[in-house]
Amino acid sequence: MILDAFKLEGQVALVTGASTGLGAAIASALAEAGADVACHGNTHAPDATSEAIMKLGRKALAVTGDLSDRATPQTLIEQTINHFGRLDILVNNAGTIRRAPATEYSEEDWATVIEVNLSSVFRMAQLAGRHMIARGGGGKILNIASLLSFQGGITVPAYAASKGGVAQLTKALANEWAAKNINVNAIAPGYMRTDNTRALQQDETRNRQILERIPAGRWGDPVDLAGAAVFLCSAASDYINGHVLVVDGGWMGR
Repeated sequence: MILDAFKLEGQVALVTGASTGLGAAIASALAEAGADVACHGNTHAPDATSEAIMKLGRKALAVTGDLSDRATPQTLIEQTINHFGRLDILVNNAGTIRRAPATEYSEEDWATVIEVNLSSVFRMAQLAGRHMIARGGGGKILNIASLLSFQGGITVPAYAASKGGVAQLTKALANEWAAKNINVNAIAPGYMRTDNTRALQQDETRNRQILERIPAGRWGDPVDLAGAAVFLCSAASDYINGHVLVVDGGWMGR
């Protein structure tokens, strides 16, 4: 049955940045589809997300770690595999943003954004890929890109560079691992109501300009990514490799 291809029973997922926003919505969606989920928080355990998953009848594991620390990816992958015995799905959602004009952008902010948004994504995917290849049977890796994977943005040079890199990394890993039944894809969210976009939402002029360009006429909510995430983490997407799926209310088509 077609609908069975979207089910994730027996699968184990790890979602980074799952305390709130997009990550929490994705983690809950995977659990609704049947997966057990390890939920990552940067500094605090994502207990609310874990509790929501357990209320769905699925198993949850809360893990923490600062992804600006190069050692964190190894820890997160090992904790997940040690607890559940396997890892079938990795969602690289965690990210950060620092805003400043390019002429004033600090080396520290540049390094932090690139480390969290791009380098940690590679390390997480590399470790997950090694596990999936060694175990056999394949797996799913879903990266969270951005509209700024395609556009330049304003006063966010490191963020735009990192998300452009995520899109290209997604394609590069897909090229290597597709034949091993590991699907590597990405979602590029549009303007979503999250902490990262709070400054834009509170800027009356920018908020108006953004809404005027979105054909759907509204900001996206984290739950708007749920269906796309389940699709790209399920057998329904087995022949999709290296794709960046835009979920933006029509922004890019305007």
